[in-house]
Amino acid sequence: MTSPITREWVGFNTFPPETQTKLLELLGRLKEENVDKLTILVMGKCGVGKSSTVNSIIGERAVVINPFQAEGLRPVMVSRSRAEFTLNVIDTPGIIEGGCINNQALELIKHSFLLNKTIDILLYVDRLDTYRVDELDKMVVRAITDSFGKEIWNRALIVLTHAQLSPPDGLPYDEFVSKRSEALLKAVHQGARLKKGDKLASSIPSILVENSGRCNKNESGEKILPNGTAWIPNLVQAITEVVVSGSKSIFVDQKLIDGLNPNEKGKIFIPLIFALQFFFVIKPIERAIGKDIARETKPSWAVRDANRRF
Repeated sequence: MTSPITREWVGFNTFPPETQTKLLELLGRLKEENVDKLTILVMGKCGVGKSSTVNSIIGERAVVINPFQAEGLRPVMVSRSRAEFTLNVIDTPGIIEGGCINNQALELIKHSFLLNKTIDILLYVDRLDTYRVDELDKMVVRAITDSFGKEIWNRALIVLTHAQLSPPDGLPYDEFVSKRSEALLKAVHQGARLKKGDKLASSIPSILVENSGRCNKNESGEKILPNGTAWIPNLVQAITEVVVSGSKSIFVDQKLIDGLNPNEKGKIFIPLIFALQFFFVIKPIERAIGKDIARETKPSWAVRDANRRF
């Protein structure tokens, strides 16, 4: 599909001056690393706040949100430019439907939208106020991993929305956040089939987000979390740290998609398997049968008939 038109990042001007200053510093740091374009892929289950997070990052209502309608199947890319820097944010539909992976949505994301594009950052979005981690979480992580490879988690952040909450049972806020982050990180570890002790999963940062218009603000007018953190510059800083960490961006070409398709895995080994079966299974059986026949004691009439000339 054709790329969307890159527009001037007018939403940048809606941020408080303190936030603008911090963001410009971070964009400058990226440009020092020869990064003048960033593509962010936003994925997760339905209803976790993906689109709202995209709008908060852009600073404008770039993605239409209707809480009373199901999410559309097609991804949406929002492209903005500021200070000779281009920011692309890709909002995707939830890939779980009726307790199963929505393969139609996933195929649209991969083949019709991301093919021949580069993913610089994955924002894996879920809600902070969801107290359980279940098999659905692992299914989403597994689908992402099967689509883009384990290396995508080198470029990932876990984003927890609805962060302006009062923890249950009187738990301290930071303790509740830590427990929720650890539980989701464990689901990522299991869903992505990362080996025990693999530093990849343990190094994925967790970032808190509050998209509500009722989010508290500091004296500078910045949206802040209950712990006082201005979350928009904090999110962009975490993104910057991942980008400059040295890990490679993910280029989504046909080879990547075909090579990671679970239905295609192993097909290239079929001829080798047949060859091994022929030489190490069928041939030894044939030789064994031949030896048994040779050792078999034949009746006298069979010996007589074998020696008779016709």
